[in-house]
Amino acid sequence: MTSKPLHAIRERIEATEAQHLAPQAQLAIRTRGRQKPDEECPVRTCYQKDRDRILHSTAFRNLKFKTNVFLSTSGEKFRTRLTHVLEVSQLGRTICRALGLNEDLAEATALGHDLGHTPFGHVGEHVLHRLTGGKFYHSQQSLRVVDYLEKNGKGLNLTHEVRDGILKHAKGSKTMRNFDGTGAFGKPVTLEGQVIQYADWLAYVNHDVDDAVAMGVVKINDFPQDALRLLGLRHSERVGSMVRAVIEASRDLKQVRLSPAVLEATEAVRDYLYKKVYTRPEIADVLKQSEIVVAALYEHYWKNFDEILREWPWIEPEGKEKAVADFVAWQSDYACLERYEKIRGKGPVTSHG
Repeated sequence: MTSKPLHAIRERIEATEAQHLAPQAQLAIRTRGRQKPDEECPVRTCYQKDRDRILHSTAFRNLKFKTNVFLSTSGEKFRTRLTHVLEVSQLGRTICRALGLNEDLAEATALGHDLGHTPFGHVGEHVLHRLTGGKFYHSQQSLRVVDYLEKNGKGLNLTHEVRDGILKHAKGSKTMRNFDGTGAFGKPVTLEGQVIQYADWLAYVNHDVDDAVAMGVVKINDFPQDALRLLGLRHSERVGSMVRAVIEASRDLKQVRLSPAVLEATEAVRDYLYKKVYTRPEIADVLKQSEIVVAALYEHYWKNFDEILREWPWIEPEGKEKAVADFVAWQSDYACLERYEKIRGKGPVTSHG
C-alpha cells in the first residue's frame, strides 16, 4: 500500500477551511500570493508558513526586550512588546474562531504587527518620526522588517494578506468611537485584518490597566466606575466582555465592530489611561530619558554611518536617513542603553537636527 504524498496534508487543511469557514473568510488557497516565487510547504498552508517565519525571526525575539508602556527594564511583572503581540494573537484567534474566519491568517498578522516597533515604546517612535521629518511609523516599519530587514536584507517573503494586515493595523489618530476600519494606511483587505485592529486595541487597554495597577500608580477603583460595572473589575472579566461584544456586533461579517455600550465603556477606560496614567511622572519622566537615548543614538550613527555598515554590510547605503532609523529601531531597550553608554564614553552627543 502506497502512502499519500505529504502535500496531501496541506491540501486536506485547505479543503477543511473551504468547507467550514464562513464565505467571507480569507481562504489560504485564495491568497494573492507573495512578492517573490516561493515553494509551497507540503504540510502547512501559506498563512501557517508565514506565522512560523515570523515566530522564528530575529525581530520577533527582540520584542522580548522592547517596552510596551512600562519600561521592559523596570521589572518582569510588566508587559513587554512581546507579551503584547501574544495577547493580541490570542484575542484575534478567539474572535476569528467564533466568527468562522481564518485563525492562521489572524495569528500571523498579530505576531508580525509590531515587529517594527522601536525601543522604549511609542516614545522611541515619536523621536524617530521627528528626526526623519515625519517619515517614521511603526506599522510601515513592521512591513519593512518583514519585506527587507529580516535575514540580512532578504526579508521573509510573506503573503499579501499578512503584509496588508501588518501595515494597516494602525488606527492613526482616530478614537474607537469614530473608527470605521479605515486606519492610517487604509482598510485591511480581509476581515481577519480588521479583527487584529480591534484585538490590538482591546489587548492594550486591558493590559495597561493591569500594569498601571500593578505598578501602584493608580487603583482599579480610580477608573470610571460606570465602565467597570459593565466591563468587569478583573482583567479576565473585561477581556471577556470586550471579546463577546466584538463577536456579537460583527456576526453579519460585513465589518468588524464593537457593540455600542461596550465601545463607550472601553473608550472611557482608554481616555482615563491617556489622561491620568500615561502622563504620570513615574512613567513620563522615565520615558523622557528614553527620548534622549534614542535621539543620541540616531545622531551618533548619522555621523558614524560606517559603524552601521560594519554590522549591516547589506543595508542600502544610498538611503542613509532610512538606514539609520532602521538600525536604531531594530535595537532592544537593553541594546540601546548599552550603545548609549559607549557613546557617552566618547563624549557628549546632541540631538540631530
